[in-house]
Amino acid sequence: MTLRQLREKTVGLAAVTTVLALTLAGCGGDEGAGDDGSSGGDSSSRQITVAALPLADGAPLYLAQNRGLFKKEGLDVRIQPVQQSIQALPALAKGQVDVIAGANYVTFLQADEKGTLDLRILAEGARVAPHMMDVLVPKDSPIKNADGLKGKKVAVNILNNIQSLTLDAILQERGAGLPEYRQIAFPQMGPALERGQVEAVHAAEPFSSAIQKDLGARVLIDGGSSPVTSIPISGYVTTRSYASGNPEAAAAFQRAVEAAAKIATEDPDAVREQLPEYTRVTAEQAESIHLPAYPATTDADQLRRLTELMREQGLLKKELDPGNLLLK
Repeated sequence: MTLRQLREKTVGLAAVTTVLALTLAGCGGDEGAGDDGSSGGDSSSRQITVAALPLADGAPLYLAQNRGLFKKEGLDVRIQPVQQSIQALPALAKGQVDVIAGANYVTFLQADEKGTLDLRILAEGARVAPHMMDVLVPKDSPIKNADGLKGKKVAVNILNNIQSLTLDAILQERGAGLPEYRQIAFPQMGPALERGQVEAVHAAEPFSSAIQKDLGARVLIDGGSSPVTSIPISGYVTTRSYASGNPEAAAAFQRAVEAAAKIATEDPDAVREQLPEYTRVTAEQAESIHLPAYPATTDADQLRRLTELMREQGLLKKELDPGNLLLK
């Protein structure tokens, strides 16, 4: 798939996201919504609305749906697509969706710290794996190594988030200076690099592969290298209100996605077959892109790696024990 095709498909996805936003906004007056922001459910509620990103992170969600793992747990799971997990955050806080899949931890941990969201983590979604994100430069760029990024303009999808967090950690370990980040959406990174608006881009799959193919861009840094290898980046999150009000459904959802994550880990081809069904990735592209790691259990110690790194870089102001946010 070319960059142009990716951009066109992303425009289509944005339209779907707009429709979803309007739909969710219209849900505010539903009789089932509780005054405390919960969806009004209890331990017998078995219907779950999940806002999900069309990224490889969410593959276990779709595996669980298509292989009947949710039905096995007695759940009726309804998936709503969104372009960025942050777009669904207000809907989650208001109880208009029950779970967000592929929620980037940095944004949601910050929201919890600020008190705008009482977060609970149902299950891990994805961890960093080799080349699932890459720092790319033009093929004729004079930048030859990490040292060359000091002071240079580097594109990231969202400022002060997982991309800058992990890249800064990689550069600091190598003793290299830090770049200046520019917020550029993934579909626009290739054109920005081609026009010289930035000297490098930190692109996630499938955009990384597309930029390399279309522009001949070369990989300068593997975004999954030390010290951020296997660090958690996204998960399945909900609110304390939902988790406490629907304990059986929350636990059943956790079991189903963890079983699906095990399938994804043991059989990557199952993920590659799934991707074209819910993402903008073609079957051909799915065969070669670099997948994230799919943990089958949620590890508080691994999550602490992330929160400690966020503290070091000023993205969290207070100490936070992620173990207190896990589904009990």
